[in-house]
Amino acid sequence: MKRLLFAILLLGAASPIAAQLYHPGEELYYRVSYKAKMFPNTEVGAVEVKTTESQFNGSTHYKVEGIGRTLPTYRWFFNLEDIYSVWIDTAALRPVHFVSDIREGEYTFESVYNYDWNKKVVHTRWSSRKRPFQEKDLALTDASMDPISLFFTLRSAQAEDFRVGEPATLEMVLQDTVRVLRYRYLGPEEKKIRNIGRFRTLKFECQLGTTEGYSFTDGSIFTIWISDDRNKIPLYIESPVKIGSINAYITGFRGLKYPLESRIK
Repeated sequence: MKRLLFAILLLGAASPIAAQLYHPGEELYYRVSYKAKMFPNTEVGAVEVKTTESQFNGSTHYKVEGIGRTLPTYRWFFNLEDIYSVWIDTAALRPVHFVSDIREGEYTFESVYNYDWNKKVVHTRWSSRKRPFQEKDLALTDASMDPISLFFTLRSAQAEDFRVGEPATLEMVLQDTVRVLRYRYLGPEEKKIRNIGRFRTLKFECQLGTTEGYSFTDGSIFTIWISDDRNKIPLYIESPVKIGSINAYITGFRGLKYPLESRIK
């Protein structure tokens, strides 16, 4: 399970709108599986995303925490634990502080972002393999955020806000640079989710690239299905790799703000 897939899951094919859905008590649970021609579809990891209220700099913020782990059966082979946390201003609904703690085998990576939206700058600090921290200031736009914050920017939009096939872009802050996420809406689709049921979904095709231009025929593309209801939760992600594909699908949820009306009974 790669860090990129975890970031994809937290992105949720977002759109830069102001009305974001942060609901303390919401919990989303996912399993990550690997599939290849000569290899059965095997669950290898789990991801959970939880929203709470938390104090930061003396005031109440929304705190969203995303955790990805290798399942116990596979930790002998590759032990992974990635933790991403972000604190959101409850009035402006913008991130103010972001922390990541990544541990994958012998590899470690830590990063801290502090946002200054008045100056349109984010101060980033990062360190890999316990080396001294490096620092950099990056310019912000309304479309640039960390992976956790981007996960929520779609969630108040309606299906009619999207145009089939119309491309759009977002920007993901990554330590010393900003990566471009391009996406396009492919339309509504019914999707069966293992052990959960069938859902009405909004289907998106996405590509994470550099700040240089590229088309949907270049690089890797992943597909994401999002619940077609007011919650707009990612239900299923499919990402091709060099051999086979990696998939993530929802296995459980608690504390949703709205009924899950997209589920087909």
